[in-house]
Amino acid sequence: MKKRVLFLCVGNSARSQLAEALLRHQAQGQFDVFSAGTQPEPIDERTLTLLQKNDLDTSELRSKSVSEFSGQSFDFVISLCEKSTQECQSFPLADKIIAWDYPDPRIESGTRGFEQTFRELNERIKMFVLVQSKDIND
Repeated sequence: MKKRVLFLCVGNSARSQLAEALLRHQAQGQFDVFSAGTQPEPIDERTLTLLQKNDLDTSELRSKSVSEFSGQSFDFVISLCEKSTQECQSFPLADKIIAWDYPDPRIESGTRGFEQTFRELNERIKMFVLVQSKDIND
């Protein structure tokens, strides 16, 4: 059975969308991957542009509220900002809550913050997939 992963941030417009697309791509069907926000906003165009530039599928991405997942269970809930970590500490059906705190790339004009967040998430997610694959195969 696939492990379920939910990425959380406040707006679900940048960091969590990047993470969702990256994990989907890297895990190649090993996980069911979702993202949500505590106060969802439309996906930032720079998020979609960066993902498309890196040949990642954006067709299933949409901004969602964490309430959409109420009552669902997850193996991992990964918070990507301090505010969502605080707001979701009591996510009721999470086996593990992990906090990866990234600054909001939307506060900068241009794409540099998005590119940096993308690179850092890409490396961290590679490690996450490697560790989880090892756990599954052991």
